[in-house]
Amino acid sequence: MNIRRTRIATAAATALVGALALTGLTTGAATAAPATAKAASPVTCTGANTRVEVSQVSRPINHLLVKTTNTGKVPCSAYGAPLLGFNDPQAALPILRDSIPQAVVTLEPGQSAYAGVRTSGDGGHGRWGTKLSLGFQGRDLAGSVGPMVSPAVPKGTWVDDSATVTYWQTTAADALFW
Repeated sequence: MNIRRTRIATAAATALVGALALTGLTTGAATAAPATAKAASPVTCTGANTRVEVSQVSRPINHLLVKTTNTGKVPCSAYGAPLLGFNDPQAALPILRDSIPQAVVTLEPGQSAYAGVRTSGDGGHGRWGTKLSLGFQGRDLAGSVGPMVSPAVPKGTWVDDSATVTYWQTTAADALFW
């Protein structure tokens, strides 16, 4: 009688192992599957691995939209906010602190991040914006990393002392919300 139970148990165990193998599950005795390729770690977005465009928007008034697109082959992280200045300034525009996103914006190749620029409001001294300098912040947010870029400024851009820029956002709507 014990031999019969042993044969039944052995047959059941063999059937179970076969079924598990067919479903892709493995037993401890099976060999490990080959390792998959490790995903590329993000690098910092800079002027060297992105393309930057600046455009006027109809709403809200007195705003520009900055769009940066990852042109590299690996993901890049857009930390903080763009460091912007019009007409060779001594300092970058103030960053609108209320616009901080919940997470760093990381761009896969071909994806874009956006920042809104309020060019004028109730500020005093104004000037026509004819030249724009843009730098990217590093992970420590302690200044510019990588090469600066000089995207074209839309014609008729008036900039005064109340100008500000938002943090990088994942959508144009979020960037222009502020």
